[in-house]
Amino acid sequence: MPKILHLDTNHPLLIEGLAKLGFENHTDYTSDKTTIEKKIADYEGIIIRSRIPIDKSLLQAATRLQFIGRVGAGLENIDETFAKKRGIQLFNAPEGNRNAVGEHALGLLLSLLNRIHMAHFEIKSGVWRREANRGVELDGKTVGIIGYGNTGKAFAKKLRGFDVEVLCVDILPDMGDTYARQVTFDELQRQADVVSLHIPQTPQTLMMVDENWLSGFQKPFWLINTARGKSVVTQDLVAALKNGQVLGAGLDVLEYEAASFEDFFERANIPEPLTYLLQAPNVVLTPHVAGWTAESKVKLAQTIVDKVSAFYQL
Repeated sequence: MPKILHLDTNHPLLIEGLAKLGFENHTDYTSDKTTIEKKIADYEGIIIRSRIPIDKSLLQAATRLQFIGRVGAGLENIDETFAKKRGIQLFNAPEGNRNAVGEHALGLLLSLLNRIHMAHFEIKSGVWRREANRGVELDGKTVGIIGYGNTGKAFAKKLRGFDVEVLCVDILPDMGDTYARQVTFDELQRQADVVSLHIPQTPQTLMMVDENWLSGFQKPFWLINTARGKSVVTQDLVAALKNGQVLGAGLDVLEYEAASFEDFFERANIPEPLTYLLQAPNVVLTPHVAGWTAESKVKLAQTIVDKVSAFYQL
């Protein structure tokens, strides 16, 4: 059976499941890309998260490679065009963490509307303010979802218990369902009180949320981003927060993250827009953990096992 090289740690059931199917599993969680390139020709499969980019040079060295499994939702750290040209099958696992992302997006939104984050820290600091922490109800609002795939649909399902209208926009037609009505982007800009991003990182979505995009909305709105940080121009978002076009932002991802999501606080200088977000009372930040639950860790791993098994028809 094929040999598989695992470049990131994942739930143990991933290696266990592949071993039960007869695959030979090898791990290397520390070597740099140059070292990996020297030995990658020995492997038919690669399992990754985000530590090493699978670019053209690595793919050229991987002369026996049949598939790449990404234990996550996106494929942006893989040169998809060249991989497909080489006939390499790509597996990702958006099904594995969609529920977690949907729940997290709702949590960010409710924290913003009800000032839960601010009230929490004020009380811990010995401050008791009721009127200053008067919340806003989600009921009666229109929620716009940008990108209606796995996580967008999961978020829409979480909204079933609220008296809200849910609209969705997607590059594909006929994606709307019981939980959200598909509309044009222009209509969403006219109606939305809340906007939640559920888009992959592509050339089309890179820095999509800029000054022009933000200013096109007819009403001030709350922004939620559990997708990719580089879809939002942070400087333009800060300007919109300052002028009231954006009422608040719940951000699990940030423009300043590197591809492997390492801690950007280790850098010498914190960008000025990020400094503003860190201090803003109407901003909730989490460290790219929307899809990072105990349950999703299991489901992500099992999804990859299932897709590899189906690929080899085991």
